[in-house]
Amino acid sequence: MFVELKEVSKTFGGFEAVKKVSFDLTKGTLAALLGPSGSGKTTILRMIAGLETPDGGDILIDGQSIKNLPPSKRGIGFVFQNYALFRYMTVFDNIAFGLKTQKVPKAKIKERVHELLDLIGLSNLGHRYPAQLSGGQKQRVAFARALAPWPRILLLDEPFAAIDAKVRRELRSWLRTMIIRLKITSIFVTHDQSEAIEVADRVIVTNSGQIEQTGAPIELYRTPATPFVARFIGDSTVVDNYGSLTGFDTAPDGASCAIRPEFVSIFSHEESIQYENSVQDAIVESLAFRGNELEVTVKINDFSLTTGYSLERPSLNVGDRVKVLIYRLYAFENGQAVLVGNRLLANGGSGYNFQI
Repeated sequence: MFVELKEVSKTFGGFEAVKKVSFDLTKGTLAALLGPSGSGKTTILRMIAGLETPDGGDILIDGQSIKNLPPSKRGIGFVFQNYALFRYMTVFDNIAFGLKTQKVPKAKIKERVHELLDLIGLSNLGHRYPAQLSGGQKQRVAFARALAPWPRILLLDEPFAAIDAKVRRELRSWLRTMIIRLKITSIFVTHDQSEAIEVADRVIVTNSGQIEQTGAPIELYRTPATPFVARFIGDSTVVDNYGSLTGFDTAPDGASCAIRPEFVSIFSHEESIQYENSVQDAIVESLAFRGNELEVTVKINDFSLTTGYSLERPSLNVGDRVKVLIYRLYAFENGQAVLVGNRLLANGGSGYNFQI
């Protein structure tokens, strides 16, 4: 493994920010540390960079411990969320800064900076100052500056946080393309699951200073290991006592679950459906136009559930009575998330052949 964390811990005062965290990454991996605020992800990144010192455990790069090395000796490039560009330096000088501190010959610096300006698509802006750049351009310059000293690892702390939504989407694609092209092992911190899923090869989900689950984005989405991951990844509705739902009455008393939009279908009350005994009544609470479909929120018993509804289907209005079919859900049992199918569909009792 190229990057290894072995039971790394960090305490601030009496607060355990990181609790014996362990994970490893192969060379060239683009990984995301994903979690809510206060989950420990940024502290983990800063310990790898050498900006924080672990209280316990070890950090290795290419088999060698780096926990006692100063940041400048670790071979790490760091991109901050607020760019941290020097206001009174040109783009050229910002990118060249790390090379100058390493006393790289001037000719080599010039060659490297121009190479990076070409790479980030700003070859004609080397003379400008940060105030003359857009947010996306500033982030590209910060990226180039981190790459300038030929780092072994690139670390990025919320790299898209300070950029507007449209540019953020473009920059995500650009960043992934650049990192894959350069084949540099990279770790970025984010609280945005869509960023992690879109950009990363591997996602490390953090919660309360610990790792909940690691894996490829599709693996985390399809097979969440814990209730936290099932709630955090995807747009799930958490429901208490799912045994009250039609087709799930074998659930332990009071057990909760997460229901994803794709696990649900809505039918107008006038529609005749084959598996009538598998549905339950609901009332439309709200409708939102989402381009190719409606986002429909319905009230079932004492909770609300949201799913998509095709524009080609019979029209719906707020207050309409509808029928809701829940195909499956993630049940929370003994600290795990378990995929459970609607038994009325799975056993063929409705005449509908359903497979989990």
